[in-house]
Amino acid sequence: MRTPGPLPVLLLLLAGIPAARPTPPTCYSRMRALSQEMTRDFQLLQSSEPSEPCVRYLPRLYLDIHNYCVLDKLRDFVASPQCWKVAQVDSLKDKARKLYTIMNSFCRRDLVFLLDDCNALEYPIPVTTVLPDHQR
Repeated sequence: MRTPGPLPVLLLLLAGIPAARPTPPTCYSRMRALSQEMTRDFQLLQSSEPSEPCVRYLPRLYLDIHNYCVLDKLRDFVASPQCWKVAQVDSLKDKARKLYTIMNSFCRRDLVFLLDDCNALEYPIPVTTVLPDHQR
């Protein structure tokens, strides 16, 4: 029995299964990912630059894209005084502008606000894991 040469194998591979392409991000997934990234970056900033006065006085940046107050929160954060020495703050402000634009323009119809609780953005409820009864 003769083994196939490299050309038929190559043609089979090329004509076979097309390369899997990931689905492009939706408006919702882009907003959610950017808000989570910003919240994480802000927490890192607070822990790495706590001595900078401007970092201490920045508005808290916990973002929940399902809370209507998030638009005000983004505007307040961008309008807060500049931290000229801290590049991470400028980067966060750029991301805040981008998220605000995405939420207010491009993805306005895709967004559903489930809350209108501005206090929830200041003092987020920590996520806790409840163990099942058999593990207590």
